[in-house]
Amino acid sequence: MATPGTQSQQRLMVRVAKMYYEHGDRQPQIAQQLHISQAKVSRLLKRAEELGIVRVTIHAPLGGYSDLEEALVARYDLADAIVVEANSDEESEIVSAVGGAAAAYLSDVLLGHERIGISSWSATLLAMVNAMPQSQRSVADSVIQVIGGVGEPQAQVQATRLTEQLATLTGASPQFLPAPGFVSSAELRSAFLAEPYVKAVADSWPKLSILLAGIGSLEPSPLLRESGNAIPHADQAELRGLGAVGDVCLRFFDAEGAAVHSSIEDRVIGISTEDLRKVPRRVGVAGGARKHSAVRAALLGQWVNVLVTDTRTADALLA
Repeated sequence: MATPGTQSQQRLMVRVAKMYYEHGDRQPQIAQQLHISQAKVSRLLKRAEELGIVRVTIHAPLGGYSDLEEALVARYDLADAIVVEANSDEESEIVSAVGGAAAAYLSDVLLGHERIGISSWSATLLAMVNAMPQSQRSVADSVIQVIGGVGEPQAQVQATRLTEQLATLTGASPQFLPAPGFVSSAELRSAFLAEPYVKAVADSWPKLSILLAGIGSLEPSPLLRESGNAIPHADQAELRGLGAVGDVCLRFFDAEGAAVHSSIEDRVIGISTEDLRKVPRRVGVAGGARKHSAVRAALLGQWVNVLVTDTRTADALLA
C-alpha cells in the first residue's frame, strides 16, 4: 500500500501533468498556482513520463481523485483541492484521513521562508501535525497562532502543541498568542491587544503567506467546546438569527459565504476578516457530513482558496 506521502506525490504529479498537457498551462503558471518551484514542476513532468502516467492521455493512479479535485477547483475557483477517502463515515476516521492528506499537501508546497498562520482549536489540524514528517531543511520562518490559545488547561496543551509541533517540523520559530480566543467584552479584547507581546503577534498577521484553518459549523467542535473558547449559547442564537452557518477562525458567514456582522466580532481575539482574506494561500481543512453546509459556504465566500476534504464532502459540494 502506498504511504500518504507517496499518494500525495502521485496526486501532485497527475495534477501537474494535466495542467501542462491537457490544459496547456506553462510551467511558470503551474508553479505559481500550485505554490511549488518551477524546477519541481519540471521534475514531476519528467517522472510522470518515466512512470507511464503521461502517454496519449493521463492516467491517475488507483485511489486518486484527480477528477473530483479538478471539478472542485473549477466549480469554486480554487487554487487547489485535495480529496481523500476515509475508511468510514465515523468523524474520527474522517479527521484522521483529512489530516493526513493535509500533512502530505503541506510537505509538498512549503518552499522556504514561509510565514504560516494556524488556528488553535481544530482536531483535524492536530491530526495533520501528527501525520507530518520532519522536514530535512527549514521550509518556514515562523508559525504564528491566529486565534487566542489560552483556555482550559488540557485543551490549551493541545493548542500549544499544534503550533509548537508544526514549527519544529518545518524548522520555524513559533509565535504563541497568549490570550483567550473569545472574551466577554470589546473593552477586554482591546486591553489584551494592547499588551506588547499580543500586539507583536497580531502585527504579524497581515504578513502571512499561508493560513491553515479548520472550517467550523455553528455547533462548536468538541475541542473548541472543551477549551472554554466556544461561543456562548446566547451568542450562537444571535448568529443563527443572522443566518450564520459556519466560520473560519471564528469569523462567521452565512450559507452563501457572506460575512455575518454581529456583536461577537469585537470580542474575538484573532485575525480579522480583512487580514484573513489577504493571505495568499488560505487552506481549509475539513470534512464530514455535519460540515457540508459550512464548507460549501466557506468556498462560495472565498474564505479559503485551497480545500482538503473527504470524498463524500467533495461529492456533496459538487451535487
